[in-house]
Amino acid sequence: MRIGVPKEIKNHEYRVGLVPSSVSELVHHGHEVLIERGAGLGAGLADSEYETAGATLVDGPAAIFERAEMIVKVKEPLAEERRRLRPGQILFTYLHLAPDLAQTEDLMRSGATCIAYETVTSPSGTLPLLTPMSEVAGRLAPQVGAHCLEKAQGGRGVLLGGVPGVPGAEVVILGGGVSGTHAATIAIGMGANVTVIDRSAEVLRRLSVQFGASIRTVFSTRDAIARLATEADLLIGAVLVPGAAAPKLITAEMVRSMKSGSVIVDIAIDQGGCSETSRPTTHSEPTYVVDDVVHYCVTNMPGAVARTSTFALNNVTLPFTLALADKGWQQALRDDPYLSDGLNVHDGKIVCKPVADAHQLPYSPVEETLP
Repeated sequence: MRIGVPKEIKNHEYRVGLVPSSVSELVHHGHEVLIERGAGLGAGLADSEYETAGATLVDGPAAIFERAEMIVKVKEPLAEERRRLRPGQILFTYLHLAPDLAQTEDLMRSGATCIAYETVTSPSGTLPLLTPMSEVAGRLAPQVGAHCLEKAQGGRGVLLGGVPGVPGAEVVILGGGVSGTHAATIAIGMGANVTVIDRSAEVLRRLSVQFGASIRTVFSTRDAIARLATEADLLIGAVLVPGAAAPKLITAEMVRSMKSGSVIVDIAIDQGGCSETSRPTTHSEPTYVVDDVVHYCVTNMPGAVARTSTFALNNVTLPFTLALADKGWQQALRDDPYLSDGLNVHDGKIVCKPVADAHQLPYSPVEETLP
């Protein structure tokens, strides 16, 4: 198979779909890999490294999309990239379609077969291709939140860890999954007072065992969220419903009740955000203020640490990329029902029910696509 890796063009997105070692594996399996010149530079990966691994360097994205049978990316294709997709072509990347009707419609019109990293599952019910980026985003959240709390950034002027005689900041984390757990790890390490809210009693038990007295756990109810929002200096939204739009757990009324200069970091913004006041931002302009509350809602947080994120992502995507290339997408999905959960759009049809439900569009079960 001929596999193409274009340079990411989203604002301050420096990750790349394949690292040289992944290219080497694909070439060893008999495949051809096309890399757009400069695609890996943001992650510290030189063109010469790709050439050594056996890739063919290509100038510009047009030739990549025109020649490749499968496109491997990191972020969802932007409008100019979506126009380059064609029927029968495979797109393997993060998509996050539930909050993005325009992208969904464009992918349907393209006729391409679109497989989303974030809905591929595992036998244990986890999301293995989302997990590493959730880990990165979770660990970044207290870091960027601490920066936003600085007075010069519009925050309260609170040091996350405090100092002797002055208490640390109150950090409230919505969701105790992968992102929330990693956010708690870093926030505790920075000396903050950390509370995690989750609706799963089992998750709360796990967090209590993992962190002991360093953390406070609270069962999630609307009243609990409203009360803790008023106490928070930093509120981190880390909720996820696989494939679907994030639930709006933080209402505009709750935001109005928060302390002046407090901060919301909405990790769930890729899926639409978990606050009614959240809207996507970029690394160029990461924050805005609503009712004196600073909102950080960057949709590609892990792109800030592109090298770490790129290698972490390749560690988990490579086996699936190899399967798709070695077997073809139909046989690969037949052989692996967990990979088939990643199929979102095929031949103009939505094959992921949460995406179809989010946009009230017709749904085609994967069984009809893979008889």
